[in-house]
Amino acid sequence: MRHVQKDMNATKVVLITGTSSGIGTATAIAFAKAGYKVIATLRDINKATILLDLSQKEGVKLDIRELDVCDNNIIDTGINDILKSHGKIDILINNAGTGYFGTLEQTPLADVMRIMDINFYSVVRVTKAVLPSMRKAGSGHILTVSSVGGLIGQPFNDAYCAAKFAIEGLMESLAPVMTNFGIHISLIEPGPVKTNFINNLEIPKSINKLEHEASDPYAEMMKAYIRYMPQRYETAGQTADEIANVILNAVSAEKPHLRYPTSLSASKIVSHKYIDITGDSVIKATTSAIDQPPLEPTPNIGCEANLTTCKKAVKG
Repeated sequence: MRHVQKDMNATKVVLITGTSSGIGTATAIAFAKAGYKVIATLRDINKATILLDLSQKEGVKLDIRELDVCDNNIIDTGINDILKSHGKIDILINNAGTGYFGTLEQTPLADVMRIMDINFYSVVRVTKAVLPSMRKAGSGHILTVSSVGGLIGQPFNDAYCAAKFAIEGLMESLAPVMTNFGIHISLIEPGPVKTNFINNLEIPKSINKLEHEASDPYAEMMKAYIRYMPQRYETAGQTADEIANVILNAVSAEKPHLRYPTSLSASKIVSHKYIDITGDSVIKATTSAIDQPPLEPTPNIGCEANLTTCKKAVKG
């Protein structure tokens, strides 16, 4: 699909959250190159180095602003300031988020609540703040970077997938109502993406001690999953630029879809949800990630060390 010409996008204002790296950075640059006015936000303005360097390299201008998506007052003030500066927000791209590695029993309730706050309630806050201006304008497009993990639960991603499932339900429910106000709702659903996302995964303290492994009922499954992850990223991983192009195409569409799996691999994964209403094929597919035969014992390497190795493999 061809992107809209630059002069047609000249007055379109795009607000993107979570632009310090990865998909957020790539999306900000892609939209700026396509001629949109881009407001690139991030929680800590001191982490804008990558974004600034890349914008200079590509010769594009960005309006870079600090926006903590977990603070209601900062969001309300920030959105009001943007509306005063630009007069409108035509497109909102909810991208801010974080990963978390651990199954439910290993995950402190405080961590579950925090992951929900960052990955789900942040989307609620920013969307609520932007909607009134779009509704009054009678047009707009809200896109949220979800995940195949928002449709298919992944082992040891319990809290993360819970937040993404919540996003999917929220936006699917919101979509038909917003259509009556000329506002489109879209969900972007990547599979593995070759960014620093996996390097920033949080690990519960309860699983990072080698001496706990002998009695840890999850240890062997975790090791199997950790071995599986680099394979998935190697065979099916996309780049941040590829995801940014999917988002740009979604915005350029005359009749945007609700869901955009970002690759054939992602489409194949989520298709289990629609083909098999019992969910049995979903469990079969995801169980294969933790039922791999164990490797030879490796002395002095615990779950955290193995996950570190996995992160290095993905990064490389």
